[in-house]
Amino acid sequence: MEFSGIIVGLGTFLIIGILHPVVIKSEYYLGTKCWPIFAVSGLASCVASLFVGNFIASVLLAVLGFSLFWTIHELFEQKKRVEKGWFPANPKRATSHNSPSHPSTPPEQ
Repeated sequence: MEFSGIIVGLGTFLIIGILHPVVIKSEYYLGTKCWPIFAVSGLASCVASLFVGNFIASVLLAVLGFSLFWTIHELFEQKKRVEKGWFPANPKRATSHNSPSHPSTPPEQ
């Protein structure tokens, strides 16, 4: 029996599952300004996948790299979700989506 597919599938599932809350927490605490970290990490993972001799490790590094690239997109989508009020904004961080003049913020009484 060949377990490579199952291992890669499970690894992909875990990578995506771990990155989902990372996007939410990153946007909450850092905003979208942290996107270069994901870009550099994604590029490093993809380059590393080219030099790893083990097939499964190489595939999982590539999956991680491209998932990190997708995380950049999701980071900006998360900002939109926060602006719509679907997720809480960080009150300690001064941004456009938690200022009183923003249309999704109700006027103070």
